[in-house]
Amino acid sequence: MRTLLNATALVTLASFAVPAAAQNASQPATQASPQDQADDGLGAIVVTAQKRAENVQDVPIAISAVGTAYLESRGVDSIDKLGAIAPNVKIERAPSSKTISQISIRGSVTINPAITWEPAVGLYLDGVYIAKAQGSIFDVADLERVEVLRGPQGTLYGRNALAGAVNLVTKKPSGEAGGLAEVTYGSFNEVKVRGVLDLPQMGILSAKVSGQYRRRDGLINIVPNPVPGVPAAGAPKVSETDTIRNGSFMVQLRAELSDALTADYTFDYSEADQTPPFSQLLSVNRNRDPRDIFDPAGPSYAFGGAFFPLDKYTNRTRVETASIDGQVYERSRSYGHALTLTADLGAATLKSITAYRNLKWSDGLDLDGSPLPVAYTQRITNYHAWSEELQLTGSAMADRLSYVLGAFYFDETAFTNNPQSYFGGGTDLDSRYGALTKAFALYAQADYKLTDALKLTLGARYTYEKKDMTRFFRVNRDVANGILTPLVVADIPYSKVNNAKYNDFSPAATLSYEITPEINTYARFAKGFKSGGFNGETNVFGAPSAACPSGAAELCNPYKPEKVDSYEIGFKTRLLDNRLVLNVAAFRDEHKDIQLSIFTASTGAASVVRNAAAARIQGLEFEAVLRPIDAITINGSLAFLDATYKSYIDGGVDVSKNRAFPHAPKTTASAGIDWKVIQGDWGKLNIYGDLSYVSKYYTFPYALTAPARSDQVAGTTESPGRTIVNLRATVGEIPLGGATVDVSAFVRNLTKERDPSNFIDFGPGFGGLLLGYFPDPRTFGVTAGIRF
Repeated sequence: MRTLLNATALVTLASFAVPAAAQNASQPATQASPQDQADDGLGAIVVTAQKRAENVQDVPIAISAVGTAYLESRGVDSIDKLGAIAPNVKIERAPSSKTISQISIRGSVTINPAITWEPAVGLYLDGVYIAKAQGSIFDVADLERVEVLRGPQGTLYGRNALAGAVNLVTKKPSGEAGGLAEVTYGSFNEVKVRGVLDLPQMGILSAKVSGQYRRRDGLINIVPNPVPGVPAAGAPKVSETDTIRNGSFMVQLRAELSDALTADYTFDYSEADQTPPFSQLLSVNRNRDPRDIFDPAGPSYAFGGAFFPLDKYTNRTRVETASIDGQVYERSRSYGHALTLTADLGAATLKSITAYRNLKWSDGLDLDGSPLPVAYTQRITNYHAWSEELQLTGSAMADRLSYVLGAFYFDETAFTNNPQSYFGGGTDLDSRYGALTKAFALYAQADYKLTDALKLTLGARYTYEKKDMTRFFRVNRDVANGILTPLVVADIPYSKVNNAKYNDFSPAATLSYEITPEINTYARFAKGFKSGGFNGETNVFGAPSAACPSGAAELCNPYKPEKVDSYEIGFKTRLLDNRLVLNVAAFRDEHKDIQLSIFTASTGAASVVRNAAAARIQGLEFEAVLRPIDAITINGSLAFLDATYKSYIDGGVDVSKNRAFPHAPKTTASAGIDWKVIQGDWGKLNIYGDLSYVSKYYTFPYALTAPARSDQVAGTTESPGRTIVNLRATVGEIPLGGATVDVSAFVRNLTKERDPSNFIDFGPGFGGLLLGYFPDPRTFGVTAGIRF
């Protein structure tokens, strides 16, 4: 492992209990109880979204932020629990995974979790870029705040922040002795232990250690085959699935090398060894179509379903007991080093952020939801990345001008081994792919006060990227097509396809006006860029030609970058003597060359990639925080989204009127309440309630209508949406010697939301096999903790 030289920490200021509201910025970051972290007014949270500390209400972009108290009172410790904190933001776990994220902001999302794909939303941990969806759901035991930026963030964030960015900011060492210990017990024997230890400053050095461990029994019990007369059914290899076994820890060191130079070092480590969510078999095609191999009434049943009768195992209602024969597992081990040097140059601050990230991730999936050996796949990934960023921030001209200058370098290596077995080994595939990426960027942003109330912000980023690809694909056996001995279809090493090279210039301009100290308005234009690249898992191979010697069309012709022109107006207000925060944003995004991943099941599970579409996405977003009386704080958001293809070319034909827009619900909403019920010398009683609503949405960009009933259509994988209600009651600040004790009881998914939130549709080439993935059921639990 190479030695690191540099990286992160900004002025991190304490934050408080509800979105867009925080404690006074002058309060030191200590292990105070969440109930302590309230401010007399609202809208005081300090964020660093623009590389400098600013009040969130003064930042002229659509940004939502939550602080320590909100995060702790809701038990938020990973990004998959953040979906309700911002309008037009939807965060899902990818199908069949608890460690892969699908983050959608304003209708832009990357569906495919393959390691060679780039996300549409930038994810950052203390300023360090988390580049891939695989392994991106991990626990952080001691978060200070989370910032969600909506809309293209190309100037300051650059790489693949086409839709927005999510910043996870941890608490830094305070130099004062303190900490907490906490244990949770809940449904399905869930146990979570969390601890934080902040050490007193020793000379120039401060240190903090935090971590947690979580385990839970499976949501699905696995039993032997319940259907008689099925000789192909296998015995189960696991006793349960959808289990949780994970842990994480973080070590943070701060060295004040001089009055003007500070070094911050962080090491974070996360590991999971668990079983994935159950792939529930919802249905197979039963339309008497020749392709319906699992339809007992169809002409092809004798060639498929007669041996593997999946039709006997379908169920559209959520189950608690199932039978599968696959050795299912999900393992993730990630760690990172980051070193930040911050130098105060007087009129400016120079920061260097150097980071290394390493991921080993693998899973084994039973993708037929039955005890039959119809579909079993594995993905075994190795990944590492280095990044270096230099930032110069400062002000000039009597503080009328504020600026950020930066340079960014990124170097990653990714490789996945993807063996697949179908129909009892009748089809056995050896699929491997990898990618090398190097990226470099220069960026600048300047804010100039034209008057005391009117400010112009101009920014730009230049990006250069180069990518290389390797692909190996061997058919070990394919009985149906007469392949009985291994056949190498593709063996393409690095440097044997032309490197994909991309240049991009992304400008941004914002004009903001302070009508009064409590009312700010802004208008913004920004360009966004999501890198192009190679479809690593392609299984589209043809005859070699002079134009494409490998015969791999998708590697000879890498997909193009996706770009967006974004227009946004908004206003941010603090009203009613600072008891009401109301923010509104309206936007229109013009997308070009949208990268669409179309899942297929022809000679194995893979996707084809198309730059098929141009689209217009527009919407309206409302956020509000109201404190009608000192004891009650209410927060809410409401968002409307209209996503429309302007063109969608498939086979030379514009099918834009007949394609679904994935993960783009027309309406999302949330509401929450923090109620300080009673307070005395014995402590406090607080009650927290949250509701999040997502309207129906498609999960794949399939056709809306098709000629034949067994053709693949988007409606098959449309989620009806969901309404999730969570409640929590906390008796806190109970005196115990020199410490305080908190005890909480909670319920998640109070109303038992039972509709699937994600799907996998194998399509007519695989008999219409359809899998569904459901949210966690209603669960209860208690948490007890001590702060000292």
